[in-house]
Amino acid sequence: MQVLYKSTRSDQAPIKASQAVLKGLSDDGGLFVPDHIPAFDHTMGEFAAMDYRETAYQVMKLLLSDYTEEELRYCIEHAYDSKFDIPTMTALHETSHAFYMELFHGPTLAFKDMAATSGDTGKAALAGFADVPGTRIMVFYPREGVSTIQERQMVTQKGANTKVVGIWGNFDDAQTSVKQIFTDEGLRAEMDEKGFCFSSANSINIGRLVPQIVYYVYAYAELLRQGKIKEGDPVNFAVPTGNFGNILAAYYAKRMGLPVGRLVCASNSNKVLFDFFKTGCYDRRRDFVLTTSPSMDILISSNLERLLYHISGDDYRTTARLMRQLSEEGAYEITPQMREALELFRGGYAEDRDTAERIHQVFKMDGYVLDPHTAVASYVYDLYVEKTGDTTPAVIDFTASPYKFERAVMSALGQSSDLPDLDLADQLCRVSGIPVPAAISGLRTARTMHRTVCDREDMEKE
Repeated sequence: MQVLYKSTRSDQAPIKASQAVLKGLSDDGGLFVPDHIPAFDHTMGEFAAMDYRETAYQVMKLLLSDYTEEELRYCIEHAYDSKFDIPTMTALHETSHAFYMELFHGPTLAFKDMAATSGDTGKAALAGFADVPGTRIMVFYPREGVSTIQERQMVTQKGANTKVVGIWGNFDDAQTSVKQIFTDEGLRAEMDEKGFCFSSANSINIGRLVPQIVYYVYAYAELLRQGKIKEGDPVNFAVPTGNFGNILAAYYAKRMGLPVGRLVCASNSNKVLFDFFKTGCYDRRRDFVLTTSPSMDILISSNLERLLYHISGDDYRTTARLMRQLSEEGAYEITPQMREALELFRGGYAEDRDTAERIHQVFKMDGYVLDPHTAVASYVYDLYVEKTGDTTPAVIDFTASPYKFERAVMSALGQSSDLPDLDLADQLCRVSGIPVPAAISGLRTARTMHRTVCDREDMEKE
């Protein structure tokens, strides 16, 4: 049965997956969700016999069901190729306390590369679409809300069809403004007249979200291959979370048949999601905190809208009402019945000092260097185990190379962080023994291609 896609905010007629991917955002401002969530047609044991590409095909074909096998396999083969520095695309690293799923082996050193496509999304999308015929790609990023390496990766991006714009504002400002641009009927008509249509490459696009389901299946299969679990055993996943896309992919994997015990949602000091899971109230009316884990510095977690839709019984009226309250009042509260449907999730948060301490501890215990986002998840997961006594095998999402956030990492390791960025990379290499990735070394001679900066009010003009 083919999966069609509906809006979270209206009863507009369902559309095919390819149409949902192309549109990115529904005309009513809602996000596209599947009209039903299909079950895997392979057992976990059968997945354990597959490589990453085959796993990707067998998972994605279920949700991208109007793509032909030839089309989908073509995309998979060209997305997961020699751009990755290991043939398995991802690796599972065992430490004394948990397994880490390394999602940073792609060309831009972050888990966004795994989605065949914040600061990491921008570079991954730019790299994916640079000089692709028939497309232009434009990235808005918060000028002071990404690491210097993240910014340097974006502003040095080549490609005649690329444009990068820093904005004076935070991630929420950028994402909210982009959504407003997408739903501006006058601008959409002008674009159509000139032969263009808008789409998106971040996780508001279902086409970015679906491939993320794959690595949860692959991680479980890898535990089976290594004999760490038996088929059917539950596994917990701890996910550093900002816009809620990565952990939502794990939720979809669970709904499709992956034996998930708990999904631990890890936040930094912008702990709006922690408070939501604790109280059932989502309240963005608080100070925005700039942290050492900048890709999680978010107060409006867009993908939570998809989860609200599902836990309300796929009720677009409820979802639209809650989103309207969030826009107009800055907060909403879900019903007791919806809260019961959140039993799969647990929340926690780490402040910068906790994050730094965790980076230091893991390096001391295991000689393993975490980036700040992964350290948030590691810290939160340890708190969860301490509180619950849950000894279920755990996989922690390792979402970005420590070289993307080397200043925070070096400081946490008790090293001098006053050096210029690329000198810091060399110093991190000496301390950790991890070679400097080619994507970082290449920045030494990369020329700045994009210098535009604007206020959020000028984004539509840009």
